[in-house]
Amino acid sequence: MCEDITKIIDELHIYEKKLLKSLKENENYTPEEIAKINSMDIKSVMSAAGSLASKDIIEVEKSVTESIKLTNVGKKYAEIGLPERRVLNVLIDEKELSMKDLAKSTGIENYEIKIVIGWLVRKKWAKINKGTVKLTDFGTGFKDKKGNDELLLEYLLECIDSAVSISDFDEDLLEGLKQLNDRKNLIEVEKQTEHSFKILEKGLKILTRGIIIQEEATQLTSEQIKTGEWKNLKYRPYDINAEYPEVFPGKGHPLRRIIEEIREIFLNLGFSESNGCILESAFWNFDSLFQPQDHAAREMQDTFYVKNPISCNLPDDVLVDSVAKTHETGGNTGSEGWNYNWDKEVAEQSVLRTHTTGISTRFLEENKPPLKMFSVGRVFRRETITYKHLPEFHQVEGIVAADGISYQNLLGTLKEFYKKLGFEVRFRPAYFPYTYLSTECEVYLEEKESWIELGGSGMFRPEVLEPLGIDVPVLAFGLGIERLAMIRYDISDIRMLYKSDIKWLREIPVDNGIKLD
Repeated sequence: MCEDITKIIDELHIYEKKLLKSLKENENYTPEEIAKINSMDIKSVMSAAGSLASKDIIEVEKSVTESIKLTNVGKKYAEIGLPERRVLNVLIDEKELSMKDLAKSTGIENYEIKIVIGWLVRKKWAKINKGTVKLTDFGTGFKDKKGNDELLLEYLLECIDSAVSISDFDEDLLEGLKQLNDRKNLIEVEKQTEHSFKILEKGLKILTRGIIIQEEATQLTSEQIKTGEWKNLKYRPYDINAEYPEVFPGKGHPLRRIIEEIREIFLNLGFSESNGCILESAFWNFDSLFQPQDHAAREMQDTFYVKNPISCNLPDDVLVDSVAKTHETGGNTGSEGWNYNWDKEVAEQSVLRTHTTGISTRFLEENKPPLKMFSVGRVFRRETITYKHLPEFHQVEGIVAADGISYQNLLGTLKEFYKKLGFEVRFRPAYFPYTYLSTECEVYLEEKESWIELGGSGMFRPEVLEPLGIDVPVLAFGLGIERLAMIRYDISDIRMLYKSDIKWLREIPVDNGIKLD
C-alpha cells in the first residue's frame, strides 16, 4: 500500500499538493483563503480540487445561497402599491369601471392597463364583461388584506439595505416570490456558490506519508538541454493508464462523405461532372425523356409544381417541335409515339425536378459524343414521410455516349462502378419509360445474406435521342444515395440521415473502410 501512496504522491500536480497541505493545516479553509496563502488564483485552486476529488483524495461540497432584492421598479411598487391594488381600491367604491376610463379613473399608466387586467382576473379580484371591469366578492375580501406578493414587497422594502436570503422565507413569502417571478423587473435574485473541502481516507494516508512541495518540470527548453541543467530537475511522473477524455474529431456528414466518394469514383473513371437546376421545366424533366403528358408520374400527387414562376422558357423551336412530333407520331424514330396531341403549355410548367435524368438530356443536347458525364443532386417527389421515403433526397446519374457501345458496355461499367463502392453486383431485367434494354442492379449484403436493389440503368430509347440530334448509343444509370447510405451505415430508418443525432454522428467511424482503386 505504501508503494501505491508513493506513486499517487509523485503523480500529484504541485497545485494539488499545495491544496492538500493547506487543508492539513486547516480543513475549514475556503478556496479563496487557500488561493491567498499559496499565491494561486481561484481557478487553479478549484481545478486542483476537482482533480483531487476525481482521485478520491478529497470531497468537494457545494452550497448555493440565493438572495433577493428589489429593483427600482419593484421599490416604486412597494412604496405606492401594485397597479392592480390601486385599481382595486377604486373598485371598492365604484364597483365597476369602464376599461376605456380605467387609466383616468385609477391613475395608472396606459402601458400598465393590460398587465393590470391580467392580474385582476388572475387574482380573482375582478372580472371583465363587455368592456367593463367589475369587482368580485373575492376581491372585496382584499379591501384590508394584502396578497402574498404585496407582503413580500413590503418585507423587501423594510430590508432594503441588507441581503435577504430566500431560505429564510415562510410559505406565504415563498408563494409571493412565485408571483413576483412571473412579473418583469420587480426583483433580482442573486446566487452565491460556496465550496468546502473534506479530506478523505486516501488523503489522510497521503498526508501521513508526507508530501514535499517543489517545482517540477513538465517540458524542457533547448537551453536546459545544452547546459545539462535538465539533469538536476525534478520531473513529475505520469500515469499512462489514467483515463483520458474522449475526443470526437471533426468529420464530414456521412451522406456528404458518400457523395464525395461517388464523385471521386466517377472522376477516376474519366467522367465529367454536370450540374442542373433544382427548378426545371416539365419539358426537360418529362417530355425530353419521352414521358407522355398524361403519365401518372406527372400528376400533382406525385410531382411538386411551382406557382412562381408558373412557367419556364423552352429551348429552340426546332428541338421543341422534334420532341412534340416524337410524342405524337414517333417522328423519325420508326416508333408510333404516344398518339396524342402534345401540349406546349404543359411542357412549360415549372416543377421541382423529380430526378436528375433531365440533366443528362440537357447535356446530350449541348455536347457532342463521345462523352461520359455524371451528376449528383437533390430531387423532389410528393412522398409521405416514412422510415423509407422522403419528399427530398439525392440521386446520382451517369451516361456514356459513343459510337459502337452496347448493352455489354453498360453492364461492364456498372460492375466497375459497384466494385469501387465495395459491392458484388448482379443484374435482372426491368422496365423504365425512357430506356431499352433496361436493368436493375442488385448488390449482395453478406451480413444479411440477401440481394438488395440499389439502382436502375438501361440504353436510352431512340425516342429520347433522335430529337436531341444524337445518333450514337447512350447508356445511362443511376441510384439513390440515401439508400446506399442506409446500407453502408446499417440504418433501417432513412430519416436518421437528417436528424441532428450528435451521438450517432460521433460514433460513425472516420474511415468507412472502402478503398478506391
